[in-house]
Amino acid sequence: MDLLEAYRRSLAEFVDRVDQVEPGQWSDPTPCSGWDVRTLVNHVVSEDRWSVPLLAGRTIDEVGDRFDGDLLGTDPATAAREATAQAEIAATHPGTIDRTVHLSSGATPAAEYIQQLLAEHLVHGWDLAVAIGAEPRLEPDAVNVCARWFAGQADTYRSNNLVHDAVRLSADADEQDRLLAAFGRDPDWVPAD
Repeated sequence: MDLLEAYRRSLAEFVDRVDQVEPGQWSDPTPCSGWDVRTLVNHVVSEDRWSVPLLAGRTIDEVGDRFDGDLLGTDPATAAREATAQAEIAATHPGTIDRTVHLSSGATPAAEYIQQLLAEHLVHGWDLAVAIGAEPRLEPDAVNVCARWFAGQADTYRSNNLVHDAVRLSADADEQDRLLAAFGRDPDWVPAD
């Protein structure tokens, strides 16, 4: 599976999980310490909103603070669907993957940025699934694309405090659990009673 198809699938899985959030679950805890379901979804929607101008060549200064605060409004599922749809169009527009984007870390190949967005949607999609009791299995081919990329990035992410330390797993853990553990997630996480 190529990167753009993996990214498309991660977007679809994420928004599918947002559609499964029940009205009373928005304040439920997630594996992201200090984040409830609404905060997690708002974070990913913000990333999706940011990706559109960044993939079009805008800088962080040009975008400014327009994606700060609550982006979900009174209909979080619709906000998430609209944001992921626009993010997909931006990423898959012909030639986008060959561009350079301007991130806080500096000029970055768009393909690298899309890899980061893929990871964002997969890992936070899992966070959301386990928080609301939805099916937590991720698309295996998308997990594979992400895992191959993150194997070369994990040390940098940890040294920059972008992820927690890896969680120890048994030797027979599957690729999804290994990816989650590399991002500092316990694949056996469940909400506290």
